[in-house]
Parts: sequence; structure tokens; C-alpha cells
Amino acid sequence: MSITIGQAVPQITAPATNQSEFNVREHRGQFVVLYFYPKDDTPGCTTEGHDFNGLLSEFETLNAKVYGISRDSIKKHEKFKAKQGYNFELISDESEALCALFDVIKLKKLYGKEYMGIDRSTFIINPDGILVQEWRKVKVPQHAQLVLDHLNQLTIS
Repeated sequence: MSITIGQAVPQITAPATNQSEFNVREHRGQFVVLYFYPKDDTPGCTTEGHDFNGLLSEFETLNAKVYGISRDSIKKHEKFKAKQGYNFELISDESEALCALFDVIKLKKLYGKEYMGIDRSTFIINPDGILVQEWRKVKVPQHAQLVLDHLNQLTIS
């Protein structure tokens, strides 16, 4: 079962960096930006993380928490986060529970080989826990700014 815009995000927890745990319910009263990316330490994923990190104070001004999510382990996430200097937490979804909920695992092709991987996607959950926006097949350049601009519009209206 996957979630669609306008639906409440079900209670789900997942391990995150900094010895923490992501829990949707703990974020009631604030926006949550979840961006799914394929793999730690790859060029596009690193750039996307830097873009969100660079705008983090602006997201926080809008009462929003940013989380990056991939299927990498917490150990890999901790190394990646430290190496890149990210100031937000990374969620490990080795079980693919969040990936399934947000329907981001897709058939992909690389060098002629097919495999199941994360389709780069971003979601905004509002302060009431409702999914209010999604971007699929994300292209990294300017994406974090696009998300911030949309969030800014949500807080104005």
C-alpha cells in the first residue's frame, strides 16, 4: 500500500543518524521534507545533500525538518554525513518500509542491466501529518530550491 497526496502518513519509525529514530508522529506541528536518493557517496546524491544542507536554515525558518532517505545502512549514513558535513539526519530504510509506503522503488537500467532501485523523489508532509506535495523522477539541479519555494508558498497560504 502506498500513500497519495491528501492522505495522512501512517505511523512508521525508522533508524536515523545521530543515534536517533525518525517517527512521523513526533513531527506534528511542523513540516517534514523527505527526500529519497539512490545511494550514499555518489555524485548526484552528494550534490543533492549539499543543496538541501545549504538551504537548511531557510527550511528551519519555515518550521520544516529535512531528512534524506536511502537503503544504505546507518553506519554508511554516519560516514557519508560526517564526510559531507550535513546538518540534517539521514534515515536508513534497509527494510524498504518507507520506500514501499512512498512507492519509490522502481525498475532502473544502468549500462544495459536492469535492477530495482530508488527513484529520486521528494515529499512534503504538513504539520497535521498529511502528505501535501510530491516530486518524482527528480533532477538534482535547483531541486532543493524548488522544494523550498513550494514550502514557502504553503506557509503563506
